[in-house]
Amino acid sequence: MEYRQLGNTGIMAGVIGMGSEGLVNKNSEEICRLVSCALENGINYFDMYNSDPQLHRNFGAALGSERKNIFIEGHLCTAWENDQYLRTRDFDLTKRSFENMMRNIGTDYIDVGMLHCVDGQEDFCKVFDGPIYKYARELKKSGVIKHIGVSSHNPVTAKMAAELGDIEVVLFSVNPCYDMVPPSENLEDLWADESYEKALHNIDPVREEFYLTCAANGIGITVMKAFGGGDLLDEKLSPFGVRLSTAQCLHYALTRPAVATVIGGFHKTEEICEAMRYFETPENERDYAPVLSHLEKHSFSERCIYCGHCAPCPVKIDVASVNKYLNLALAQGFVPETVAMHYSLLEHHASECLKCGSCDRNCPFGVHAMKQISLAKETFGY
Repeated sequence: MEYRQLGNTGIMAGVIGMGSEGLVNKNSEEICRLVSCALENGINYFDMYNSDPQLHRNFGAALGSERKNIFIEGHLCTAWENDQYLRTRDFDLTKRSFENMMRNIGTDYIDVGMLHCVDGQEDFCKVFDGPIYKYARELKKSGVIKHIGVSSHNPVTAKMAAELGDIEVVLFSVNPCYDMVPPSENLEDLWADESYEKALHNIDPVREEFYLTCAANGIGITVMKAFGGGDLLDEKLSPFGVRLSTAQCLHYALTRPAVATVIGGFHKTEEICEAMRYFETPENERDYAPVLSHLEKHSFSERCIYCGHCAPCPVKIDVASVNKYLNLALAQGFVPETVAMHYSLLEHHASECLKCGSCDRNCPFGVHAMKQISLAKETFGY
């Protein structure tokens, strides 16, 4: 397992995490087997959006004494009504359900209290201008939750939340298909066939701005839907009409700015083991660029997507990272101290460029990397 810092939270999260989707309708033995497999493989970050009390009890029992070694992303605004999950904005129900979740898991704190599924402008105001956000802040002040987060599928509302100042984590849907689709308050648009009928080019600028905002402000992103509900793993179901491997989907998500961990909805121990093979997968097999650069209708072009194909550089400049920090600075209109620090920590800098053009020739997306390097030298001063 590899571990990354989750924004400015101080949490070191395994880059592969585990969600509760795969625990639904499973008995205590099945849940124990899945959770034990996750723990044995170094998974230490768990998302608990599901509100089923029995699932919570079984999950808590499966954790046992490991609670102190793991991090739980627990959701506010989910409830269990009539034996089924319910997304709610009712304050009393939210409070009661959150307290029940902690009691059933057997914990007196939640590492990230996640305001659940805020996808529209009206809904954003309802959550953040009302008692629910106030309650989350009170929980943090008392230490019941350590950090406040929000989950969203809409980069507009996700960015609005990221700019509030108190939000430290965003659970967001990330994969190359969704990244091309313009923002929408309708969740169904992300996987509707109609969204992919017309030609799409590059990462939607609003989504890119959201990623860069999080990175510039030290807000960690935890990823859902990295496999598009499994569709991206099947060429017949993929909106692109081509199959991506598990490793390619993971690698795409993990190369987005601010991303710390990809939450997998594992239903079987075999699926956990398949995801863990990512760490044994050679770089050329993790590489998503060959697929994305040969799509017939949808294209990524002349925009760096941090795939690393610009390497090797004869003086070992990490061109993809230089581009990432440059884009962060350009998005802010100045060079934030944190971005300057990260750039300074690179082993080699833009000023060392030989202007040999190898990065331009290597890029499968037609990015003018040498121009970017020159602009980075001008922006950072070296």
